Amino acid sequence: LARLLRKEGLKGWRRHLLLPGKPDFTWTRKKVVVFVDGCFWHGHEGCKHFVLPKSNIEYWESKILGNQQRDKEVILKLQQQGWRVIIVWECEIQKSQLPRIIDKIDSIIKCP
Repeated sequence: LARLLRKEGLKGWRRHLLLPGKPDFTWTRKKVVVFVDGCFWHGHEGCKHFVLPKSNIEYWESKILGNQQRDKEVILKLQQQGWRVIIVWECEIQKSQLPRIIDKIDSIIKCP
């Protein structure tokens, strides 16, 4: 995604800033953050990549629910600090979906 952002001319983003949840991409001047979430680890409902393992089900349900709860808390905290939050799912990072993702990020960054 970083390579595509550069190619499409979406400049000004930084990585690894010390913000809640450690966003993958951050535009500080526009107060926009992007998280690229793994479908399995963050429990992307309805996605073919989110299938709980058949063994140790209680552990995995608890782990995924904990991740989802933490995600909600992080998003809320960032929004309360005035950040706009974009979630990009792992399954969306494929050639057919990339133009839509770039357009979504671009439109939010350009919006005041």
